Amino acid sequence: MNYSDFKKCRLELENGMVFPGYAFGALASARGETVFSTAMVGYPETLTDPSFEGQLLCVTYPLIGNYGVPAREVDGDGLHSTFESERIHVRALIISDLSFDYSHWSAAMSLDEWLWEQGIPGIWGVDTRRLTQVLRENGSMLGRLVQKNGTTPDFEDPNTTNLVAAASCSRVIRYREGAGKKVVLVDCGVKHNIIRCLLKTGVEVVRVPWDYDFNSDKTMDDYDGLFISNGPGNPDLCETTVGHIREAMKREKPIFGICMGNQLLAKAAGAKTYKLRYGHRGHNQPVRMADSDKCFITSQNHGYAVDENTLPDDWEPFFTNLNDGTNEGIRHRSKPFFSVQFHPEASSGPLDTMCLFNRFVSML
Repeated sequence: MNYSDFKKCRLELENGMVFPGYAFGALASARGETVFSTAMVGYPETLTDPSFEGQLLCVTYPLIGNYGVPAREVDGDGLHSTFESERIHVRALIISDLSFDYSHWSAAMSLDEWLWEQGIPGIWGVDTRRLTQVLRENGSMLGRLVQKNGTTPDFEDPNTTNLVAAASCSRVIRYREGAGKKVVLVDCGVKHNIIRCLLKTGVEVVRVPWDYDFNSDKTMDDYDGLFISNGPGNPDLCETTVGHIREAMKREKPIFGICMGNQLLAKAAGAKTYKLRYGHRGHNQPVRMADSDKCFITSQNHGYAVDENTLPDDWEPFFTNLNDGTNEGIRHRSKPFFSVQFHPEASSGPLDTMCLFNRFVSML
């Protein structure tokens, strides 16, 4: 390989560290929060996960792009069959070794071509082991990707803006109307596999924007359960959603939240959230169910957590992270409200906790 054939670029961190590399994808600058993921597979699903909105993603697994990118396929419900949303949400991709030759029966293009098409820059040839060590030691940091001879953007903290608003849908979308029990899904940046998993249980799903007042919509008065989706960024910027959840809790209908949904349900209950040092991102996070010896390997993608010490007396922890002891879920002691910080639907990733969807539907 002749490295002189590739254009140089660099990743700069807010602490002054610089990681040189080579450009691929769109030849553009980018800025945001630099984070890392330990996932070994599933980069098409990872890059289209709305929870990565506003972030420069470093993938710790060294070889990326070897199986290409699948074609865009939409199923009968209008959901993408191979991606987790309609577009790439990371602001830049940081990897060690880019595979220029790919091989897979479903591949339609290379990772390089896909990022170029989507206008997303990438950098390869980076010492991702060292970068990950820096992020673990110092916490997630602001970063910027700068092309050689290109403009250098200012650092930007995406957590000061409402990323949920950018990742949510803009209108009410109905799936399988009249199919069965009706679930209102608050879209904070929902992964498509969450919707697929709900639909597989035989329910009707009404997907509403993050700030939609479904409590005042008379056409939804007959809903049977409320689902709060995953999403990116700071939960403190979603007070409108928290207010709607708090009002819905008065009806005492079943509520299930995932990821951002765990944090927003906790805030609606009266608890507080806080920013993790470097977050949980990957397919290998171990959690333990409360009051049991049951442990599960889970897929996760979040930078904030619930402070379970601030939970009201009528709430309790549901799951705990076995790596750092942080909260991984909450549940009400008597009412049908519960949520988890991880992704039971895990596309890609382990499916150890898929039973939680059936748990929710059985409550309807």
